[in-house]
Amino acid sequence: MNKYILAGVLLSTSPFALANNYVEITTNLGKIEVEIFSKQAPISSKNFIQYVKSNFYQGTTFHRVIPGFMIQGGGFDAQMQAKTAGQPIINESYNGLTNTRGTLAMARTNDPNSANSQFFINLEDNPALNKNPYDTGYAVFGKVTQGMDIVDKISHVATASQGRYQNVPVTPVIITKMTVKNK
Repeated sequence: MNKYILAGVLLSTSPFALANNYVEITTNLGKIEVEIFSKQAPISSKNFIQYVKSNFYQGTTFHRVIPGFMIQGGGFDAQMQAKTAGQPIINESYNGLTNTRGTLAMARTNDPNSANSQFFINLEDNPALNKNPYDTGYAVFGKVTQGMDIVDKISHVATASQGRYQNVPVTPVIITKMTVKNK
């Protein structure tokens, strides 16, 4: 038993341990920096970082904005054309992280294991989005560390319905660039 504890301590303090990355999200309204919780949400974090490194998010928008709730992006361009995302990932809502103001979580359909590229930033504490006896919840995998004022600015843009989509910004909020930053 002691050798397993020692091995765990050595691995967690070694250079091979998962380190948190930071991602800078540049939009036409300003910059947002998020810390990615690689240790607590390794699947969601790896998925997100892969999309960032492949420049998938460049030119996508925050296409769903609901004041007092969340802003969602990572799946549509400024004309509301869906980008083709990769395979869905396993829902990590069991990781102990909760949907509180400023946290970053994976968006999904009604299928708990359907998340791929889309994510959202919580504008308020949203306990109904956490894993509970009635729902698998939404996996949190990061938190805004700088630029929450920009997130709030995005949350106040005018929105309207566009085709079958609701809460779409009238003037697109475009993600012009995302960059991984190691600190």
